[in-house]
Amino acid sequence: MKRANPAVPRGVLEIDWPFFGELCRALALKVAREFQPEIVLGIARAGVIPGVVVASILQVEFASMAVTRRDGEGEPQLVTGPPASIRGRRILLVDETCDTGSTLKLALNEVRALKPAEVRTAVSFSTGTYNADFHAFRTEKQIILPWDKEIIVEGELVTRPDYVQWLKGAP
Repeated sequence: MKRANPAVPRGVLEIDWPFFGELCRALALKVAREFQPEIVLGIARAGVIPGVVVASILQVEFASMAVTRRDGEGEPQLVTGPPASIRGRRILLVDETCDTGSTLKLALNEVRALKPAEVRTAVSFSTGTYNADFHAFRTEKQIILPWDKEIIVEGELVTRPDYVQWLKGAP
């Protein structure tokens, strides 16, 4: 998850797999009470994970698109757009977190260009000023996701170097 100023400590919230599962269930329930999507569209990379879980719970199709920040903290850039199959259908656009909304705004523009019947947004974590239509959890803390905590370096599984400082200060 990228922040406008990562040097400013806001605390750490380390998410484990069981809590992540509960967040997906909560998100799916919130969505189902107000919206019946035909397709859940996950924003790759991390938005695909909650997106596919929510799609499975809702028993609807899943598709993905890819947005990246090639230079780390810069503006998001489209890598792969949404599929043409979203045209004329109700779409739930899912990402893992939303801080400034720049990724969701870019993705929404691409989705709307394909003229879906309706599009709503959902995130696992709302962490900033931009509000998605649905969120499972609101926090200002730095989120460490279970699939993002460890990486492989020289054949060994290690804690991501950029997370070590945050985890040392975590309760």
